[in-house]
Amino acid sequence: MNPTNPKPLSSSELLAKIGISQNDPEPLLFDDEPLDSPLEDLAAGLRERFRSFTRREAFRPGDVVGWKAGLKNRRWPTYGKPAIVVEVLESPIYDTEKDSGDAYFREPLDLAVGVFIEEGPHRGDFVVWHFDSRRLQTWTSEEN
Repeated sequence: MNPTNPKPLSSSELLAKIGISQNDPEPLLFDDEPLDSPLEDLAAGLRERFRSFTRREAFRPGDVVGWKAGLKNRRWPTYGKPAIVVEVLESPIYDTEKDSGDAYFREPLDLAVGVFIEEGPHRGDFVVWHFDSRRLQTWTSEEN
């Protein structure tokens, strides 16, 4: 019996096999950026994001949080949607991504945060993921 090589898949076919469509209305990660482009004044934009990133809040389990503007680096929760702090870790867990060029390389994950899955077959399921607290702020209803 001769094994045959299957026909190579195009990138569109591969995405379709894993359930992602080019016509998917939900952006994969960053397409819901709420701010005007910081590229108009790059230095000012960098300073503003740095100030926001380094401004820390003390969170406790049960606190409702959301993304700071321009600092979202995960798919959920989306901007304007709340999440809940489940646990504050005494010592952060460092993301084990091995490529220093990856955005998650050694990211200090110091919060366990619960969110609802917003789409797909698990829509409405409550899941807990780890986050870098520097990217989050106390959530207020005005954000939605």
